Amino acid sequence: MDSSVIIMRLFKYMTPFRAKLSWSIVSTIFNKILDLMPPLLVAWVIDTVSGNSPLWMVKLAGTTEPMSLAVCLTVLSVIIFTLESVFQWAYQYGFMTLSQQVQHHLRLDTYQAMQNREMAFFENHRLGDTLAILNDDTNQLERFLNNGLNQLIQLVVVMLFALIVMFNTSWQLAVISLIPIPVIIWGSFIYQKRISPRYRRVREAVGALASRIENNISGMLVIKSFTAEKYEYDRIKESSLDYQRHNIDAIKLNALYVPLIRNAISFGFAGVLLLGSYWILSGKNFLTAGELVLFSMLIQRMLWPLTTLGTVLDDFERSKASMRRIFGLLDQEALIKDPVSPVVIAHPKGGISIQNLSFHYPIGGKVLDGLSLEIASGKTIGIAGMTGSGKSTLVKLLFRYYDPISGQILIDGVDIREMSQVHLRSMISLVSQDVYLFYGSIFDNIAYGIEGATLEGVKMAAKEAALDDFVMSLPDNYSTLVGERGVKLSGGQRQRLSIARAILKNAPIMVFDEATSSVDTETERVIQQNLDRITKGKTAIIIAHRLSTIRHADEIVVLDRGKISERGAHDELLAKKGLYSELWNIQTGESGHKV
Repeated sequence: MDSSVIIMRLFKYMTPFRAKLSWSIVSTIFNKILDLMPPLLVAWVIDTVSGNSPLWMVKLAGTTEPMSLAVCLTVLSVIIFTLESVFQWAYQYGFMTLSQQVQHHLRLDTYQAMQNREMAFFENHRLGDTLAILNDDTNQLERFLNNGLNQLIQLVVVMLFALIVMFNTSWQLAVISLIPIPVIIWGSFIYQKRISPRYRRVREAVGALASRIENNISGMLVIKSFTAEKYEYDRIKESSLDYQRHNIDAIKLNALYVPLIRNAISFGFAGVLLLGSYWILSGKNFLTAGELVLFSMLIQRMLWPLTTLGTVLDDFERSKASMRRIFGLLDQEALIKDPVSPVVIAHPKGGISIQNLSFHYPIGGKVLDGLSLEIASGKTIGIAGMTGSGKSTLVKLLFRYYDPISGQILIDGVDIREMSQVHLRSMISLVSQDVYLFYGSIFDNIAYGIEGATLEGVKMAAKEAALDDFVMSLPDNYSTLVGERGVKLSGGQRQRLSIARAILKNAPIMVFDEATSSVDTETERVIQQNLDRITKGKTAIIIAHRLSTIRHADEIVVLDRGKISERGAHDELLAKKGLYSELWNIQTGESGHKV
């Protein structure tokens, strides 16, 4: 994506705020014009003191009397500096608020684009890199809009205003003053060309570092339990050094730019002083002493801002690298898309039909191979099998986190790909093995995603999940904060809260994906006792490693290498002496196998 495309897309984000953008640009133009008036004031003062008062000043004062001319110059100075301050406030307020508004909309669009991506995106991308795009890259863009854009506009104004004044005063000196400009512009473009890839590497390095830090903070328990602090410290050190190396690589070029440009400016300044001084000292009437001072000051005002061009280009290249990453994320289409005209099931009953379903991940062989299964509305199906047999993958396909390679899943006779993802997932409640709780209260976590949830409804769901007694024993009851990811709750308590959340959703289909695999025996017993009551009148899919959880299901399906190897009731499967019977005997200790 080249620079022009990036700039055009950025300005599209400013379209809703073009009135504020226009006002800010006009304000910064007037501010810079007024900022360039002091050299003119100084020139007028010198010429007035020398007895060569400008004709317009004499007319304005109405006299050549020294005191009147001094008062005129003083009043002009106050007016100029006051207006300059007013316009400075106007453009600063305008550009700063504009940058905040653009940053806000861009961050929301980026988050929305990320949120709409399929699960494969999150499984294949580092979290720290994604967070760096949402935070660091949008903040870098804000910094450019705050300062860089304004500096570019003011640079153009300085050049135009100074050139007009200087050419009107002495075209010969104006031409001499322009000698360094081609060198400065050429040097700036060379600088931009060489600094751009360096900042691209900086942005990539900071994303990698953020990802590494985020992973380590999330996995601190594992790091400490394996005494891997030194190992992880070294890995963070290496990522940080990589970021440092790329930054220093960019700094080397950045630090060289201003001294070289300043040296080029000195030639133009020296040329003006040489010729201008010679004219005045030799008595030639090409210009007055005040005009020479004006020239000397204006050439500084005109050429000196060009030294900041490196900083502006520096900010622009950093921002361009950030915008490239942001727009790159925005431009990536989601692999899982809603149909143009989605089907809505007005009164879903929860019947599920899985027909010849096959699926494999990008890496590895087939996980599901021609799987077919009918689940009648209101029935409870238990799914068992060895690790890697495709149990959890089936859940991911049901939620349409992935699309199958072939085959289809129907709910109440409708292919789930013909529904919107929101409608599909609204019909399914999930209790997962890995319970994720958000920072907030117990009430907030049970009522998550449910608009208008009441305390009474939350309490009823908690009672159904055997959680209410524990919550009411807490000092703040349902207002108790659970901590980041629910760290203040035990594994069993988090699992019961997850079940309460699923109950409150009241969807026609309930999925329990290894819901008892990581809880203690007591919690498992409580969950088993309540399963029949919780799933009454609903279609339930219970995926379990612990077979005791599904022994009372209406039907048990045993998967092996992506296919159904056995199906039937608990006692029937035990009598078959097949895979299910073997797994049961291993878990109950009735086999010679070691668990």
